[in-house]
Amino acid sequence: MTVAPVLELREVRKSFGPIEVLHGVDFALHPGEVHALIGENGAGKSTIMKILGGFLEPTSGQVLLDGQPAPYASGAEAEAAGVVVIHQEFNLAPDLTATENIWLGRELGRVFLDHKAMRAGTQALLDQLDTHISPDARIADLPVSDRQMVEIAKALSRKARVLIMDEPSAVLTRREVEILFRQIDRLREQGVALLYTSHRLEEVTRLADRVTVLRDGAVVRRAMRGELTEDGMATAMVGRDLQDIYPERRHTKGEVALEVRGFHVPPLVHDVSFTLRRGEVLGISGLVGSGRTELAEGLVGLRPATGDIRRNGVAVHIRSVREAAHHGMAYLTEDRKERGLLLDKTLRENLTLSTLPRFGTPFISDAREETALTEAIGEFDIRAPRRDMKVGNLSGGNQQKLLLAKTLLPDPEIVIIDEPTRGIDVGTKSQIYAFIDKLASEGRSVIVISSDMPEILGLSDRVLVMRQGRLAGELEGERISETNVVRLVMGTSEGINGEAVHG
Repeated sequence: MTVAPVLELREVRKSFGPIEVLHGVDFALHPGEVHALIGENGAGKSTIMKILGGFLEPTSGQVLLDGQPAPYASGAEAEAAGVVVIHQEFNLAPDLTATENIWLGRELGRVFLDHKAMRAGTQALLDQLDTHISPDARIADLPVSDRQMVEIAKALSRKARVLIMDEPSAVLTRREVEILFRQIDRLREQGVALLYTSHRLEEVTRLADRVTVLRDGAVVRRAMRGELTEDGMATAMVGRDLQDIYPERRHTKGEVALEVRGFHVPPLVHDVSFTLRRGEVLGISGLVGSGRTELAEGLVGLRPATGDIRRNGVAVHIRSVREAAHHGMAYLTEDRKERGLLLDKTLRENLTLSTLPRFGTPFISDAREETALTEAIGEFDIRAPRRDMKVGNLSGGNQQKLLLAKTLLPDPEIVIIDEPTRGIDVGTKSQIYAFIDKLASEGRSVIVISSDMPEILGLSDRVLVMRQGRLAGELEGERISETNVVRLVMGTSEGINGEAVHG
């Protein structure tokens, strides 16, 4: 016997101005089930979650809670009714502590705040998540993965009847993802209805009791556990087969374009040395916190660093992003929303911001900027309803393509791309991989930093593995395998093809 849904949409449509983005969607969440909602960026997933969570009103149709019209018209009212959302964009106050964020608006104590009880409650939640985070840690001082764990702790503290999770694992380590999965299993056993979205289809296979596939604002497939393979999900999402998501590597490697020796980025990166050739895709793997991002930021002048850098055989000193650009180097940050793009500005303003002098001095030519935007939209397949819209209203995939266009606008010879497809659907991933392959085919040098193992294996001509701030080893050709990467990540340097691997 099917249990009645606790929360559902009936014939829901949503329009923004003249553009309808949801077309008569029916969707239901049942107690004690994980319902996965999947689709490409821009398919309508975020709009559905915002409607269910009280952040948006449907243009037409109904939102029902326990079979009755939902008694809420805001996110706060929805939480009070037991419907809690873990947003992909963190909903945390950066200058407050973990404890202050978790209890914000629900503080304990009648006359005076009971700081001791709130701190103890926070510690219990963090212990439940098996995390090292201090209840007194300021959010601004935490790495992205720890901020996500605080978001999850905050949601768990709400005692939700319905928990809506928007890409909760996108920034977590493999260990943290397993902890998250255990919490989801526990909540399911307690009868909580869970909505889970993820572009990692292996997670959907592992977790979901039901799957709904969206494409272009409409439901195109529904399935129960085991009825859809990962390939079947991907095909339903994009409307075509995606057998060869990674381009065939045919890169002709040229002369050394970048040589790094004895490179230190205090206090995180120590004595790293490597080379990068023209036409090469060099992957950098390792656990979150291993120093991958800090190494990249040191190379382009975002962090103070020491050591030798040679460009085309000539020693250079890079102390700022401007100096890095002068030497033909560009960096695409892992955090597009906080450090890569200005979400409240338009596409054109974001695209040209770092290269304004080329569009006229002392006055900027709007016409030349518009021409550059037209070229970027065409080359990178940026899909936006309006050219003058704010970037924050673009889907994650289109934001990433815009950031890539912005990074490449100065025509760099060396491109460092940090987490190229985090939070991006499988169809857009395929496009990003093709862009990376094209850069190498043009003779540029590319460094790809990624937590996605298949991505590292599928893109890289050579792989460096970082561990605890040092280079644990280097793999090339047939030695590039998941087993060998994991051995280096875990500190086992013996036994790869019968050889010791040294940094």
